[in-house]
Amino acid sequence: MNIYSIAAHRGFADALVAGLIPRYAEDRFGLARLTLLLPSRRAVRTVTEAFVRLSGEGLLLPRMAVIGDIELDETLGPLLDPIGDGADVPPAADQTRRWLSLAAMLEQAMRAEGRTVPTRAALLRQAREIARALDRLQVEGIDPADLLGDRVRGIVGDLAHHWEQNLRLFWLVQAQWSAELERRGEVDAPTRRNALFDHAARRWREAPPAYPIVAAGVTSASPAIARLLRVVAGLSNGAVVLPDLDLSLDDAVWDALGTAGHSDDPDEPPLGAGDAVTHPQYHLKLLLNRMGVNRGEVRAWHRRGMGAAPPERSKAISNLFLPPEQSASWVDLPPQRRKLAGVRIMETAHPEAEAKAIAVLIREALEVPEKRIALVTPDRGLAGRVIAHLASWNIRADDSAGMPLPQTVAGRLFLHLAEVIATRAAPLPLLSALSHPFAGGEGDARRKWLQHVRRLDLQLRGPRLDVGLEPPARLVMELARKRDDKALAEWWQGLEALLAPLVAMGEAEEVPLLEALDALATAGEALCGTALWANADGRALAGFVEDLRMAARDEATPLDPAEIANVLRDAMDQQSVRPLWGGHPRIAIYGLIEARMSRADLVICGGLTEGSWPAPSSTDPLIAPAVLRALGVPGGDFRIGLAAHDLAAALGAPEVVLSHARRDVGGPVIASRFVLRVKAMLGDQFDAHVEAEAPKLAEAMDEADPAPPYPRPEPKPDADQRKVEISATALDRLRSDPYQFYASHILRLRRLESIDEEPTPAWKGTAVHAILQQWYDKFGCAPGTLLPLAAGHLSDLSNHPFMRGLWQPRLMAGLAWVEAEQVRLTAEGREVVLVEKKGEMRFDGVTVTAKADRIDRLPDGTLAVVDYKTGMPPSASMVEQGFALQLGTTGLIAESDGFDGVSGTPTRFEYWSLAKGKDGFGYMVEPILEGRKKSGIAREDFLFESARFLKDAIDRWIVGSEAFTARLNPDLAGYNDYDQLMRLDEWQGRDEDA
Repeated sequence: MNIYSIAAHRGFADALVAGLIPRYAEDRFGLARLTLLLPSRRAVRTVTEAFVRLSGEGLLLPRMAVIGDIELDETLGPLLDPIGDGADVPPAADQTRRWLSLAAMLEQAMRAEGRTVPTRAALLRQAREIARALDRLQVEGIDPADLLGDRVRGIVGDLAHHWEQNLRLFWLVQAQWSAELERRGEVDAPTRRNALFDHAARRWREAPPAYPIVAAGVTSASPAIARLLRVVAGLSNGAVVLPDLDLSLDDAVWDALGTAGHSDDPDEPPLGAGDAVTHPQYHLKLLLNRMGVNRGEVRAWHRRGMGAAPPERSKAISNLFLPPEQSASWVDLPPQRRKLAGVRIMETAHPEAEAKAIAVLIREALEVPEKRIALVTPDRGLAGRVIAHLASWNIRADDSAGMPLPQTVAGRLFLHLAEVIATRAAPLPLLSALSHPFAGGEGDARRKWLQHVRRLDLQLRGPRLDVGLEPPARLVMELARKRDDKALAEWWQGLEALLAPLVAMGEAEEVPLLEALDALATAGEALCGTALWANADGRALAGFVEDLRMAARDEATPLDPAEIANVLRDAMDQQSVRPLWGGHPRIAIYGLIEARMSRADLVICGGLTEGSWPAPSSTDPLIAPAVLRALGVPGGDFRIGLAAHDLAAALGAPEVVLSHARRDVGGPVIASRFVLRVKAMLGDQFDAHVEAEAPKLAEAMDEADPAPPYPRPEPKPDADQRKVEISATALDRLRSDPYQFYASHILRLRRLESIDEEPTPAWKGTAVHAILQQWYDKFGCAPGTLLPLAAGHLSDLSNHPFMRGLWQPRLMAGLAWVEAEQVRLTAEGREVVLVEKKGEMRFDGVTVTAKADRIDRLPDGTLAVVDYKTGMPPSASMVEQGFALQLGTTGLIAESDGFDGVSGTPTRFEYWSLAKGKDGFGYMVEPILEGRKKSGIAREDFLFESARFLKDAIDRWIVGSEAFTARLNPDLAGYNDYDQLMRLDEWQGRDEDA
């Protein structure tokens, strides 16, 4: 048998090619006659690069075919067909159509079982799990009918009830699917792949090819691949080259790995319960056993690759991954048997520090000419951070694992439009789609487009309006009318015609998937033109959409409009868009699959924490682990062994850094079990292997001299800048927090509301004032008219669930009190003379303004000033101290005839609160001393005291020169729109005067 192994300390691809060239390049065309069977397309690229490096001069490359690795998504597809030429094998079923069909069959099976049927999105997610389970069984050569076999029936009774139910559901669905495949004359892709392998094995066994065949780097232990490799190894001009089969491992340790599908007891399951499936050599033992080959028949390839690690590294790696019982021998290992020269361990505080330290290591390594660096990590977030830090040095690195399609530019637009359907054009998805980088064309057209989008953005600020296109249309057309902006009106009309089909689709009970895809593709192209499909992500999106449309034509899939975005996101997450070119030629960033067979002088293994590397062992949600084990299918722990093998391969590089952080974004984490093994095996040698310099350098990058403490702001504008009007509401702010008055009235800065903002108390107050003004203007405060008016007004104002569910009932109850109170006061002879009107007066040469919420004329001819509050009104003590002067200032203006059509002397000053009081919602209170013992101003002194506080404020800040000190009264609650501008957190609490 021609079976070989390349040790971990040798670069696999280079060592492989270094042995292939002298073996098969006997003349110019020797290699061209060679067929090389490799595990993945990434391996084809890696081996091709190795041929280029080692050829010396031009040569013809061998024929390379992908036969598969442990990950199905790297193996399924037509690349397998060349080795099965001439095979009478049914075509493979389309994977996307199968997914949709399984969802429909799952729904049918659940209804037949009397189960509660979840949403369509949940059905599709479960259908994907069923498809994975079917693939796992078929890769192992197991007919789903075996689920009813004696071996499984013997353990079903011992399973929990939910496992029995799930197994039955799985069997019902797969039975329907098998019948559907038979009707179509198709098979699943793994079944077709197995048939192609068996066909090639049979053909080569019966008629050995005249050309050489070498299978290299294959680690999949599926029975069909094992049978094919057995035939290849038996050919006179064939060979099988395995990656890192540990030939020096003691026989006792090898035996301790378990039976690995080679038990002599027929009653034992194919995979023993005590098998060490997490060991990095276990899957290779399983492969050899299924090939019927003894480890002693495997020979060393004896070709050392370029830039290989020292030979003693392989012995240390072998000892590193000993099974638990055998790892007790570490204490007796001589130093040379646990020597890991060139391997460093780097520990950082958090992922950001880890990414920065890794970037420093890469930047440092690039200073060495021709040195190649690889970052291997399953954590795509860490990879993205490293790429960002390298970009700060103008170093562009690409993540070869790719970017999920939903995170690409084209994919995001498609999902934004799907959210427009789901939410019926809610502001956030609507503006996200309209401001997309592809929307509106290029050049001048793009500039004009963004001008219109920004105007729409400003109109949609604040709490959400009602759903649909009518509310934003009303706002935009009103703005266009006010500004006489015909271009804005025409832009919105065209946009409304484009979006109307999507919004109408959101109003339907169910939408066929095909119809949704057509509408989204049409809207996306109308919005962005062909730019949507132009780049790599656009082509990937186009392929995804067309593939899903073809499947949806054959398998109708009705969806709730609210689920369309979630369904598409789940489906798009299965696709990655990989960079084609443009990255630094000496930097590679790999996922675990992409890193297999790769070569680099420095390999950094990042994200070595539990839950990341290795990932947690997954349990099939439908088939119990005991059932899988009984059928001979490796369980979820099998992946841990593959992750260990990936790390063992990475440790074969000349220089290796094992990196992990002590915490992630969620809290403290545990270092990977592999790192802990390295620490334990190194023992007293560990300190010599710590990488401490890179984290220090990374931390030093952000070090700077401490900034001086930021002082409390005390701006002093000149006299001309101080010449501003004072409003009654701003007077309170001026006295309590002069800086806020400075920012709002002198700098004239205004807070920009957020999109889809939570309804704030200020917004609620504005809504109530508008309702009460309309009540007076339209109905003269007539009984029975306020509540219907308020209901309609609040319905138009906001579609926010917080508003509809909590505030609206409370406001309606408070307004009911206002209406009842008005009936009582009218009966007493009190008359409303003014609502929501602005007045002004000159006071010490300064214009003072106020917008009176309401002014009533009392039966004795005097006036009552009313201030509406939706929350708790200011206390009498606040009024007494001069921090709540709105009522008094409004009264002063009324006394000086500052309101048109109103004259008289104010004698009552009332807060009407719609908040909950002692007797329900709504109450009235006067902030005067009458009826109080400790705080308040006497009624007859109210205007005098208000004038005194007003004069004090004007003398100090408006006509005077006093600084506008921030938070002059820090204990007084108020608006905080300018806290960030005043950098409040940087000085409050440190200032002795604060």
